[in-house]
Amino acid sequence: MSDNTNEEIHEVGENIFADLGDPDAERTYARSQMMLRIADIIKDHKLNQKQISKILDIPQSRVSELVNGKLHRFSLDTLIQILNKLDRDVEILIKPKSSHRTDGKTRVLVVTHA
Repeated sequence: MSDNTNEEIHEVGENIFADLGDPDAERTYARSQMMLRIADIIKDHKLNQKQISKILDIPQSRVSELVNGKLHRFSLDTLIQILNKLDRDVEILIKPKSSHRTDGKTRVLVVTHA
């Protein structure tokens, strides 16, 4: 057994992208949450990637990128379009920021039952 006294342990926060120093961490996290929901919807439909590609009107290779979390390949706008094609409403709420923060915040809320 080796001595690991030189290892550093870092506590991970709620947003891994912020922990990694992403300057757009909140938006990246929001896109990742949308992608996870899309992957869940696809899994729930029990359809293969070829069938999903027809529903979404995108190549099967893009479906593969989607379900395998290739986040950098999908804009927020594209993810919204995909959710709409999967029969999901997407609502964007713009409101004043909380007084205790210096900047506005971006987040995704998912409603699982209508």
